[in-house]
This record gives sequence, C-alpha cells and structure tokens, in this order.
Amino acid sequence: MKQLVFFMLVMPTIALTLGSAAFAQNVGDNSIYFVTYFSNANTAGAPDEVVRIINDGDQATTDVEGVENGTLWASLYVLDDSQEMEECCSCAVTADGLTSESVNQELTASTFSARTEVSRGVIKIISSSVQAGGPTNFTNALAPGLRVWATHIQRLTSEAGGFYVSESRAADANLGSTEKGDLETVCMWINALGSGWGVCSCTPQDQDF
Repeated sequence: MKQLVFFMLVMPTIALTLGSAAFAQNVGDNSIYFVTYFSNANTAGAPDEVVRIINDGDQATTDVEGVENGTLWASLYVLDDSQEMEECCSCAVTADGLTSESVNQELTASTFSARTEVSRGVIKIISSSVQAGGPTNFTNALAPGLRVWATHIQRLTSEAGGFYVSESRAADANLGSTEKGDLETVCMWINALGSGWGVCSCTPQDQDF
C-alpha cells in the first residue's frame, strides 16, 4: 500500500515535470535581426515588391483586452547593391498587428542619393521594444516578437520579358555590436544631412494591401 501511495504521489510530479519540459521545448525563436533582398524594383513592367511584418505578441502584457500594449518597432535599413544605405526608418507594429511596406513606394521612393533607378539591394530589420530603440538611437532595447516575409520579383529569362513573384521569410541573422552601430550611425547622418531624403515611410496598419 505504501508503495502504491508513493507511486500515486510521484507520478503527477513526473507528469508535470515532463509537461513543463515539453512546453519549454516549444518556444519560438528569439530573433531580433532579419535580412532580405529586393530585385527589379522600379523596373518597367515589373510588379512591386512588399515586405510584410507581423508582431507575434511576444511582448504583450496583462492589460485588459482592447488596451494597446506589446508594441514593437521595426527599424528598416535599405541598402543598394553597392552596399550604400539609401533609406531608413522605424515602423510601429502593435501586438498581433501587421504592417506591409511597398519597396517602390515606401522603401526606395526617397533615396538619400536622390536616385530613382535603385532596383536591387538589401533590406535589414531590427526589432526593438521602444521607439527610441531605432533606427538612429544607440540603445539596447532589442526585443523579439517580429516576423518578416518579403516578395521577390524575378525575370522569366535573363533577357527582357515577363516577371514572376515569389515570397519567402526574411532570414534570421546574427546582429553584432559593430553592425548595429554602423547601421545606426549611417542612418543618423542620413537623417541629419538628407534634408528629408533617405527617410522611408510606414504604411498604417489598418491600410494593409
């Protein structure tokens, strides 16, 4: 009987422990830095590319439903294919929210170099928990919770012709302190010297396309 009682007491503990361990193994990834590319932007006959960013609610609080909380900021840095930063900005994404950014209309429409022919390049995104975290403020308010996808425009052949659209997740990347500092420093100078050029814009979340 004593052995049975012991067994009955121990088994729930084991079950809870195993359950907790299983739950802990199901955590999502804690990435704060994402990279993707764009191609054939601002090209005659080619459709626009779109970067879509959602906030998975990782930073949501226990405030009552309807109270906005858990907002994250996506700091976007747009570089051309010569590794020169052309635009940067920071877009708010509320918990469970979605924002979609047009490459042609919002991420390359006001380039620092004032060029309209930027067609290929790299987009880097840093997730922070406060607006002051980016894109030019040197803080450590980095926080996971953003998830990023992007469409890509490819030519059907190597010669002039039609285009096709694909979509993929932005790659999770390692954010070193040097890379973070470089992105913020260049963006700071673009904001200071660009006279309005070089600052990308953000689509309101309720105007997704």
